[in-house]
Amino acid sequence: MSDLTLAFSPLVPWWALIVLGVLGAGALALMAAKRQRGAPLRAFAFALLIAALADPSLVREKRDPQKSVVAVVVDKSDSQNFGARNAQTEEARKALDSALAKFGDVETRTITVSNDASGNDGTKLFGALAEVLKDVPSERVGGAIFLTDGVVHDIPAKAEALGFKAPVQALVTGHKGERDRRIELVEAPRFGIVGKDQIIRARVVDLGGDGARIPISVRRDGEALPTFSPVPGDIVSIPVRIEHGGQNVVELEIPSAPGELTPLDNKAVLTIEGVRDRLKVLLVSGEPHPGERSWRNLLRADANVELVHFTILRPPEKLDVTPASELSLIAFPTADLFGKKINEFDLIIFDRYSSQTTLPSIYFENIANYVENGGAFLAAVGPDYATLRGLYYSPLENILPARPDGAIVEQAFRARVSKDGEKHPVTRGLAGAKSEPPNWGEWFRQVDANVVKGDSIMSGVRDKPLLVLSHEGKGRVALLLSDQIWLWARGFEGGGPHVDLTRRLAHWLMKEPDLEEEALRASAHGREVSVERQTMKERPAPVMATAPSGARDEIAVAQGEPGLWRARFDAKEMGLWRFQSEGLTALVNVGPPNPREFREVASTTEKLQPLVEAAGGTVRRLSNGGADTVSMPRVVELRDANRYGGSDWIGIRQTGASTLVGVEIAPLGLGLWAMLALVGAVVAAWGWEGGGRFWAPP
Repeated sequence: MSDLTLAFSPLVPWWALIVLGVLGAGALALMAAKRQRGAPLRAFAFALLIAALADPSLVREKRDPQKSVVAVVVDKSDSQNFGARNAQTEEARKALDSALAKFGDVETRTITVSNDASGNDGTKLFGALAEVLKDVPSERVGGAIFLTDGVVHDIPAKAEALGFKAPVQALVTGHKGERDRRIELVEAPRFGIVGKDQIIRARVVDLGGDGARIPISVRRDGEALPTFSPVPGDIVSIPVRIEHGGQNVVELEIPSAPGELTPLDNKAVLTIEGVRDRLKVLLVSGEPHPGERSWRNLLRADANVELVHFTILRPPEKLDVTPASELSLIAFPTADLFGKKINEFDLIIFDRYSSQTTLPSIYFENIANYVENGGAFLAAVGPDYATLRGLYYSPLENILPARPDGAIVEQAFRARVSKDGEKHPVTRGLAGAKSEPPNWGEWFRQVDANVVKGDSIMSGVRDKPLLVLSHEGKGRVALLLSDQIWLWARGFEGGGPHVDLTRRLAHWLMKEPDLEEEALRASAHGREVSVERQTMKERPAPVMATAPSGARDEIAVAQGEPGLWRARFDAKEMGLWRFQSEGLTALVNVGPPNPREFREVASTTEKLQPLVEAAGGTVRRLSNGGADTVSMPRVVELRDANRYGGSDWIGIRQTGASTLVGVEIAPLGLGLWAMLALVGAVVAAWGWEGGGRFWAPP
């Protein structure tokens, strides 16, 4: 393929040639007006001079023709899985490949687009189009053809943003007027205060519905909450109480409609992280002692703790004549603290408190009932616990997990994490615990006792129980059988992990999910799901996983640490996954709470139509009516047109693009022949003007 053209390479600027031409034309016009002889030859000579200065050349370009590039973008997003959309797409793709292959000057580039792992990025076809054409010059682009359901989330505002001038065609799967319901989260809070309501704002959309109210079922961690029935399109506020710290999984679900396209968008799931506002702690010290200030300082150091602390300065058995007003700063308000206000406290701590007449028996019963109903109680006991005046010989006997045997051990020892304690989240991984002996300071006193219920997670002298935890009714109890943890706080012999231990202990008593000794947890990062089974058993049972579609599969967990078993897998479905093992249940939502891909699932031609028509193409459905049969339009190649489509055909642009491989140049204004022509014209004009005198004899 070659093209022959005339090119100019002027020896002087063009403006100089123009000025010279104008001056010459004026002089020749004056000569013609005076009818001077030789004017035509002078004009011819001047024209040759101008041509020589313009330096004309004949240029022959050798070109290789290039094929027009047509991009075919195939939508394989999750919304294409509904009905026969994928089958329609595949049939249309094969027909397009066959039709485009018939054109010898067309190169087809096909790219398949799916959703990203998060599921919240929607369908992005135009980004894929730019990627497949990034190495193609715009003049070679013959067009783009989309095979999609029409729900696209990155449509440019103007056709100019495409970067090429060629038709865009859209072949849409699905059917007109598809029925679908969905629930949309308008406001989805991420955090909430434990014990308070958090408001979720949602809206129901019912395409093809009659406008009747639609009930919304609400569940928190699988527990059913009151139902709401808004009118479709109205925003409804749904209060949900945050029951515990950590993840609170909330499900909103509406019933399916007859003939609905899919029920996947009938459910929305969100996770609200429960955080505690302030912990109200009651600390009662039975007598002044060196460790009293350590408990107080530890609790006051936490800004989230509201501490109420009382110390009994004179127990009833101490008889002297000192007036009570001189011994106390405030009267001990037993009726308020252990009567009507006891349920206001999140945690009650008795520090070396014995069964004294300071607190009547009825209030001990109130504490026991407080724990049974969900309260938290911690007792750090001293020598009195081994006597009949100890707390065990009071109405608290029913909730305390260890019975004293009357002995008190007073010798140096190092606290150790027990075998059960290695599995328990409160003591697992305490700094210094794995050394032999443990890398922390000694204690010198321990109350000898026998565990009657619960778990001994730390031991002391002769492996006797030192720290015992137990569940009692809805509440929890912790018993520390020594009053010398303050030695760690004072740094004696290097101290010990008293801050970590007491903080974990308090959080376990407050039912912090991360510190449960029997727990099943699940978390998702993209589509990767991590399952964690915390247990005090030697080996847990397998975990049963239930996918959003209802499919069930058994997952084997492997031990990672003592008491902690884990498994990981890639979730193939987005939505709420349910895991169950030995009566425990964990819920996790894979993907965003309101996936962009499923906010609109009904196929449409309206979203793409403005851009496609601005680019000269057409939008049409592959199937007409309710049938799934594909009706493909003819593909036509056009050189240039304003419109590339008709009732039964779509067009692509024939670009005629080529690549330059060689150039041949033949100068016309230079060389011997050009010089002879110019000199000959000048001589002829001179001879003509002389009337032949140039040749006449003198």
